[in-house]
This record gives sequence, C-alpha cells and structure tokens, in this order.
Amino acid sequence: MKVLYTAVAIIPLSIMAEICPTCGLPKDLCACGEIEKEQQRIRIRLETRRFGRPATIVDGIDDKNTDLGGMAKKLKGFCACGGTAKNGQILLQGDHRERVRQFLVKLGYPEENIELQ
Repeated sequence: MKVLYTAVAIIPLSIMAEICPTCGLPKDLCACGEIEKEQQRIRIRLETRRFGRPATIVDGIDDKNTDLGGMAKKLKGFCACGGTAKNGQILLQGDHRERVRQFLVKLGYPEENIELQ
C-alpha cells in the first residue's frame, strides 16, 4: 500500500466550526444574538386584572428568536411568583416591574431599550 504525502493538510469536517447562516461568521464569533437584543424595544407595564389584582406584563421581546416559555419560567423563579407566556407576552402575577428590568439587563438587553410604565 502506497501513501501519497502532500503539503496540504486534510481537516476532518467534524473539527471545522459551524457557520452562522445570517452573518456568515463562525458560531464562536457570531454577534447576531447581541444585535437582535439591541434592536428590541421592551415594555414592562402594570395592569389590574380580575378582583383588583396587579399583573406585570412584559412585551416587545421577539418571540421568533427567543424562547418566551423558558424566559417566563426563569422570570417566575427570579420573582418568586406565578405567570405564563402567551400571545408574545409574559404575564407575571404581582407588581415586579423593577425586578424584571434587573433580570433583562442581566440577560444582556440594553437598559435604555427597556421602558417601565
């Protein structure tokens, strides 16, 4: 059996980095997620629901690229309250506007794009 040695290195495909389809950069260097976070305008408001109970509503988060159900679960744990995610909004039981803002800033959303009402 003869082996041909060349100056070109053969790199297996499993070692190569995956490429982002949006920006064309390797996944390690991709900044698409950060750019999407900077472009979103998030509103956190307080509404009075049935029987005069307050509810915090978070809307403006892009539900196509973000798992709203997972984010709602983390917010419920962070605020120690009940809630749900539906119709592109996250609803939390009680007045948690400031805590939700702190949580979103920790996740990397710019503070100037978060509006408290």
